[in-house]
Amino acid sequence: MKSRFNNSDNGPITYDEEGGYYDENGYYHDATGGYYDEEGYYYDTEGGYYDPDGNYYDAEGGCYDTQGNYYPPEGYEETGSDDLIYEDMDAVKETQTKKKNDQLSRSTHYGSETGKKKKRKPNKRLMIIFGMAGGLIGATFGALLGAVIGAMFLLSPALMGVIGAIILGALMGASAAGAVHYIPGRIALVVLTLLLINVSGIYFVLKSIYSGPESSKNLMASTIQETGQLKFVNKIFLTTEEIEEITNRNSMGTLDAEVDTGLISVGGGTAGEEQSAEGEAVADFDIDGFEIVEISGRTYFGKLMIINDPSRVKLTTIYDGSWKEYGKTLDELVDGGNFLAGVNGGEYQSDSNKGGSPKGIVVCDGEIQYNNPYAGDVMVGFNTDNILIIRDIGGMSKEAVRDLVNELNIRDAVSFKDIADGDDNHFTKLIINGESVSLNGSGSGANPRTVIGQKADGTVLLFVTDGRGAGGHLGATAADIISVMQEYGAVNAANLDGGSSSCMYHDGEWEMTSVTLYYSNASWRLPLAFVVERR
Repeated sequence: MKSRFNNSDNGPITYDEEGGYYDENGYYHDATGGYYDEEGYYYDTEGGYYDPDGNYYDAEGGCYDTQGNYYPPEGYEETGSDDLIYEDMDAVKETQTKKKNDQLSRSTHYGSETGKKKKRKPNKRLMIIFGMAGGLIGATFGALLGAVIGAMFLLSPALMGVIGAIILGALMGASAAGAVHYIPGRIALVVLTLLLINVSGIYFVLKSIYSGPESSKNLMASTIQETGQLKFVNKIFLTTEEIEEITNRNSMGTLDAEVDTGLISVGGGTAGEEQSAEGEAVADFDIDGFEIVEISGRTYFGKLMIINDPSRVKLTTIYDGSWKEYGKTLDELVDGGNFLAGVNGGEYQSDSNKGGSPKGIVVCDGEIQYNNPYAGDVMVGFNTDNILIIRDIGGMSKEAVRDLVNELNIRDAVSFKDIADGDDNHFTKLIINGESVSLNGSGSGANPRTVIGQKADGTVLLFVTDGRGAGGHLGATAADIISVMQEYGAVNAANLDGGSSSCMYHDGEWEMTSVTLYYSNASWRLPLAFVVERR
């Protein structure tokens, strides 16, 4: 065995690349703590040593020679075990080989004066390749996931898409790079891969719908196009021309007629009796009557509130001389006054679920509280004779709207939109003077709905449905809600703000809550609501 003794250098201690060093006596110490003396003996940390000829002596005094023979310590024969002087040669060779390998392992895999194990050098080129590939994949799916989350939480889908691309791209890139060499990177990569699998699953499910039968594609596209935040989904799978074509296939005609107030006779036209179409008294009319009816359709579940006395249906708002940043949930609006029940009303600023400001027109107890009409706006409310009025105000000036409110003696009103330009698809007028709007296909997509109608005897119908996955339902189409209004005798009917805003509350209990997951036990914040006076 070659001696590592160096008698010529008694200078300061320096460490070689293997982590060994020469001490002040010239002895060489390796990284394992063993050392060579001046005569070439090597002493390990287990109390054994190698002589210059390569024989190993263990701490008990036994010896392994270079031929693989093992000699027990002196006095071993006195135990009466002379036959064990030479042990099984295979076992001796195996032990000696292990000893030599241990020594080799110590000098090969230990490289510092502290005896810590050397880390395997990372392959930087491979880490860069994996990192770039992982970052690209992560950014792609991060953009999609961020946009969806933004839509769900009422944030900007575009902004959230960028943020998602940056965050998931960075995480995926770092994890993929780290997975080449580090265990934490591999764990992170597995977690992110599972996330991407889920995102991919959603993507391919949507892809199959948009690439499937025309009926499924048309319904999905029409439904998405009516939402406030998810329109970008259509643009992922369809061109602008395809969206417009589908919208036209599921579209509605127009109703230009104005409400004929002479067709409504509150109480049925007689003192306490409701009349048939032939003018015969058919039943006692309970002016204080109130009930809620459950209605199930093929793609929706809903509840219909029936109020015999239209004077009980009023508008309540959060307005106290000014509108606020934040609105109130429907239960707060109902419980905040002498009201029995309520539903959401007209269009409002729903961004980030603040809900403190309306859109279009708001008239409450004869007072115009908001007046800022836009194209397509339709006023929906009651005059002082308690007759439901549905009237176009889109394109009118504020002054003209004010004059119209006074002319029609409006006591309570909100507004929603009749517009279909391929980007904003909303509808309001359903039935005017007993005539329903004409439909192409189902007239619209399927979504949660809030509808108001009035029968010939003045009875008010307030209808709210679920949708967007709530209860396993997609929602109600224009054809669905028109059918319900006709079945229950509506002479005039209008669609109000729907989607996640749709809700119904009655006597301290939620009848229909928002379909949004994180508001599934309540409603969004609202600036106003149609409510029913308690008696």
